[in-house]
Amino acid sequence: MVKIAIDDLNSPETLRDVIGFYKKLAKQQEPLIRLDDYYGMGPAWIAWRHDDAVTILKDPRFIKDMRKLVSSQDQQQSLQNQQQSINDSPSMKEQFEWTMNMPNMLEVDPPDHTRLRRLTAKAFTPHMIENLRPRIQQIADELLDAVIEQGKMDLITDFAFPLPIRVISEMLGIPAIDQDKIRDWTHKLMSGNADPSQNAELAKALQEYIHYIKTLLDEKRKHPGEDVMSALVHAYEEGDQLSENELLSTIGLLIVAGHETTTNLIGNGILALLQHPQQTRLLRDNPSLLPSAIEELLRFSGPIMYSYRFAGEDMTMHGKTIRKGEMMLFTLAAANFDPQKFSNPEVLDITREENEHLAFGKGIHHCLGAPLARLEGQIAFGTLLQRLPDLRLAIRPEQLIYNKSAIRSLASIPMIF
Repeated sequence: MVKIAIDDLNSPETLRDVIGFYKKLAKQQEPLIRLDDYYGMGPAWIAWRHDDAVTILKDPRFIKDMRKLVSSQDQQQSLQNQQQSINDSPSMKEQFEWTMNMPNMLEVDPPDHTRLRRLTAKAFTPHMIENLRPRIQQIADELLDAVIEQGKMDLITDFAFPLPIRVISEMLGIPAIDQDKIRDWTHKLMSGNADPSQNAELAKALQEYIHYIKTLLDEKRKHPGEDVMSALVHAYEEGDQLSENELLSTIGLLIVAGHETTTNLIGNGILALLQHPQQTRLLRDNPSLLPSAIEELLRFSGPIMYSYRFAGEDMTMHGKTIRKGEMMLFTLAAANFDPQKFSNPEVLDITREENEHLAFGKGIHHCLGAPLARLEGQIAFGTLLQRLPDLRLAIRPEQLIYNKSAIRSLASIPMIF
């Protein structure tokens, strides 16, 4: 039996074959798999069953906020060791300081999480999201209009990336001219989180990204508009319990989360459909299946590979002692193939009715932008399938290259039609 290593979570083989990765985890015959070290941060655990992932996501004893661990006396030695490895790498120090000093709702626990989510949720109500439908459809059509006469495109560069980045940029009030820079920064940030060899690139991207957001916020203070960023600046200046660092970090989170996952839902999802032509024909002939198809594609080829929590106290799980401060990694992608939760999980079935996938998480940190991602996905897939009936890969699937990241993302998907 091959022992699981940390790099297995985002290796090219895993990203290409998540079903195979699930089977590899299941062969360990342990619901919790212990790692001796997670990139210099001490011991960690991998949970891969669906029910265990849900338990971790909903159990308040598992926390996101690293700051809660810094001050605990029984963690000092562990943190000193971690701090030493951080000090040895300026880029890791930069990232560590960002995590500690720039809290956003994804990285904190109640009551801070409740407050930050409440302030941000005002822009993501169902009514406001549904009002975006005509504009999202217009953007999707414009993107295809630009390439349709060529008979070819790169799905990521020409459609899957520009669609959500234009939507979130317009919501936030970000100039369209800056979208390519944002893609470059966020790609480096996501890759750096999963690949320590990219620490130098991560540090540079993080500095540039922070400077860019600060500049944008200054502009919104001088010239506010009818956009989310202006509203958050106004909330901060009105003293609505939003600190300067929280404002900066929240905007950064919305930019990344507002396009990164949707880009890869579209890319991974189209690839999955093309590899299952019967499902593609069924969806093309029955557009009413789009809502259930999106849920199934989120399960079958969702972008989030894994997430994490920290044990906020000593606890026992499946007979294993989890020490306070130890990291618990849970594989959302693999959990979506758990046969204890899904009937015939290895089958792509766009008519699947009961589909409690974990692509958007669970509990209080459930993805705030899930309704927007679903709407963008429905419009993107519907438009591609209806307007490009002969859409197909221009290369063999095995030639596609995955980025090394906690996000399952393809660098490029050349297509012809």
